[in-house]
Amino acid sequence: MKPLRRLFLLAFALGVMALLTTSCGGSDSVYEGSPAPDYSGLADSPPPLDALYSQANDLLAGGTEAFDKQMAELKGHPAVVNVWASWCGPCRAEFPHFQDASANLGTGVAFLGVNSQDSESAAATFLEASPLPYPSFSDPDKAITESLEAGQGLPATAFFNAAGERTFTKIGPYTDEADLEADVNRYALETG
Repeated sequence: MKPLRRLFLLAFALGVMALLTTSCGGSDSVYEGSPAPDYSGLADSPPPLDALYSQANDLLAGGTEAFDKQMAELKGHPAVVNVWASWCGPCRAEFPHFQDASANLGTGVAFLGVNSQDSESAAATFLEASPLPYPSFSDPDKAITESLEAGQGLPATAFFNAAGERTFTKIGPYTDEADLEADVNRYALETG
């Protein structure tokens, strides 16, 4: 019976180690990033979107006041706001979908990020590995996240119609680009 118990304990220990290295708090060294797609098509964006995309991959300060000002400047254009953190495994997994969707839809839809409960250095390192054509607002105290009704967990995505009204907030990750683009059409484009 003793060898069976050892085998069980070994299997249990290996399972715990695997869980720890793949969960949200896992090591940054496991993440290899996701290279940016071709964002050159965004050069044809309308002026408010072009101004937004001129801040590509930046982490912006200013809290809810700066975020609300940015959203007001985007009025007239639907918007998608992705709430993420560098330490969040599901956020990392869905990042390529936001990279691709913004490259495909960004001339007609504004994309923004909110980096929630994260350190500036960790977020900046993450963005170096997975660049975005749009900026993210730093939200260490979750004020922006809470204003989007996205405080239940990360990642979360808020959709706004062209009138600037939030139409839906999805809690949880997108597992493919098709689902994300379907929600952009449903909650940002068709409700405007």
